[in-house]
Amino acid sequence: MVWNNLSSISQLDLIRGESNDIKILIFKHSTRCSISRAALDRLERNWKNEEMNEVKPYFLDLISYRQISTEVETMFDVEHESPQVLIISKGQAIYNQSHLAIDYQHIKEVLKN
Repeated sequence: MVWNNLSSISQLDLIRGESNDIKILIFKHSTRCSISRAALDRLERNWKNEEMNEVKPYFLDLISYRQISTEVETMFDVEHESPQVLIISKGQAIYNQSHLAIDYQHIKEVLKN
């Protein structure tokens, strides 16, 4: 899985624009949380690039970039959780799951629709 690092608030406007052409996945990860590590490992272990070529994945390190996480919450009208996966399409969050509810198969279904 090839992540694009989300490390600047200015990227959020670009992501919102990109989401008009391709779905965006944002994985919000806490490097201090074992549940977050488990969710990330499970997602990466199952990820198949050939199945997921209609999405651009972004990785947000919550510990290093807490301000960006706060802006994601505001911009996409989602409550902050960690770990958390958002799928953005046409500028809106169309999927929002956290902790062990982060499920590759469900993400795959959302991305195909």
